Amino acid sequence: MSFMGFPISKLFLYFILYSFLGWVMETCYCSIMERRLVPRGFLYGPICPIYGGGVTLMILFFTPLKKNLVLFYVVAVVVMTSWEYFVGWVLEVTTHVKYWDYSQYRFNLKGRVCLWVALTWGVLSYIVIFFIHPPIQSLMEDIPVWLEFMLCGAFLALLAVDATLTIRNLVLVAMHVESVAQLGQELQLQVALGKAELGDKLEDSAAALRERYSDQIAQLEKYTRRFRNAYSTMRAGYRYSVSHEDILAAAALAKEELLRRKDALKSFRAKR
Repeated sequence: MSFMGFPISKLFLYFILYSFLGWVMETCYCSIMERRLVPRGFLYGPICPIYGGGVTLMILFFTPLKKNLVLFYVVAVVVMTSWEYFVGWVLEVTTHVKYWDYSQYRFNLKGRVCLWVALTWGVLSYIVIFFIHPPIQSLMEDIPVWLEFMLCGAFLALLAVDATLTIRNLVLVAMHVESVAQLGQELQLQVALGKAELGDKLEDSAAALRERYSDQIAQLEKYTRRFRNAYSTMRAGYRYSVSHEDILAAAALAKEELLRRKDALKSFRAKR
């Protein structure tokens, strides 16, 4: 079975190999920049699928452009930057967490991609397709078919287990991020009502709410520890805030309740 002229088994082995090489490159770079060991990647294993997927795209679509270097570079920049943006967007939408952020650099797009990284993708694509991939492709051609299928089966099983564990962790992270954000919104509302001298309405639940908030923060720190070690810039992908309308609505409800109790007290005194 093949895809665009390439056997799927070989494409999968390319994906695994370049995911590993990408992990090595990112880990070395980030470890040097942060002066500590930074094992990059979402998965537990030493691979970064964004690089494996990216180089697979290079092999499939960039190889025919080798004779036109200008077109090759432009297409590489556009395709690889789009790929990075897509992966970042999917992770933010599914987990509510931003794992890398280029907002501090000029000419960035929502912090997911930026100009200098996009241009670097073009250079990396050139290096991979012209210098790194040819000898690797020659080595792959020498692998017996039976060994190729055995390696695919073994790596596929390991990847499936790793991905399952990671997805479970990401789901827990997403749940706790949302829970923390919602509890934080409730706490902000408490403060707002307190400033409006209506804080007594929420005094009974304040301690319990703060305890729940602290517990959720602890759980979030537990489940994101590995990701925070790999991505020091990770942060919540969105923020909750209390609007002026929220405060007015809560204040109106509290005022209504106070008036109701006041009327009830008057009626009770009148009957006595």
